[in-house]
Amino acid sequence: MFLCKDSWQIYAEMIAGNGDFPVLVFLHEGLGCRAMWKDFPQQLCARTGCPGLVYDRQGYGRSSSLTAAHTIHYLHIPALLELPFVLEQCIPGLPFILIGHSDGGSISLIFGAERPAFLRGIITEAAHVFVEPETIEGICRADQAFRRGEMRGLFAYHGEKTEKTFRAWADTWLSPWFQAWNIEYLLPSLTCPMLVVQGRGDQYGSERQVEAILSKSSGTARAVLLDNCGHAPHQEQAETVLAVMSEFIRGIIAPES
Repeated sequence: MFLCKDSWQIYAEMIAGNGDFPVLVFLHEGLGCRAMWKDFPQQLCARTGCPGLVYDRQGYGRSSSLTAAHTIHYLHIPALLELPFVLEQCIPGLPFILIGHSDGGSISLIFGAERPAFLRGIITEAAHVFVEPETIEGICRADQAFRRGEMRGLFAYHGEKTEKTFRAWADTWLSPWFQAWNIEYLLPSLTCPMLVVQGRGDQYGSERQVEAILSKSSGTARAVLLDNCGHAPHQEQAETVLAVMSEFIRGIIAPES
């Protein structure tokens, strides 16, 4: 379904589940989209019994193209304007758990710091809370690969928006003015339960990201660090990630069920 606001559209899909359980809301990575999750959302919803919501942020997938250049607030805007709009349109008044990958994880943390009334928990996967050398090196490699035509698979997901979407992502992270980006200041405002997942071989960030989230947030937070795993644990070690996420979610819904 398409959600319309002002001059842009957001494409979203619902996944059926037990209406008494929280909705699992999936937030994709910086070059991702709803379709690039593959069947992971459906599998996690099936295992937990929870309904799900997965959508394309503006500029991605089937949603409308970006209409403005990114600023230092490029992750705050989808967290504080777009995500609340999607939740209000799709699951008004319902409890939910955020599941965010990479940029989607950072968006989950920014939104969670607002302490929304119906937020029951957050799962981050390879989230960033500050810029570090590993991030810049990884994005430089991706930028070079894109210029060489080695990432043309993205066109199957983003169509004519691909070049604009990629350049907005890469150029923002690589810009000197973005090197000071840091959201550690909002972590103490996070009070909901959190599961923080990251591969030890993540090419875009180190375990310092995980340590910051765990040490500075105010709620209960657990880390899962995966050996022989890079930036996309739900793809690289799907069974393990499904198991740990399901366990975390069941711990939240058990009292409610």
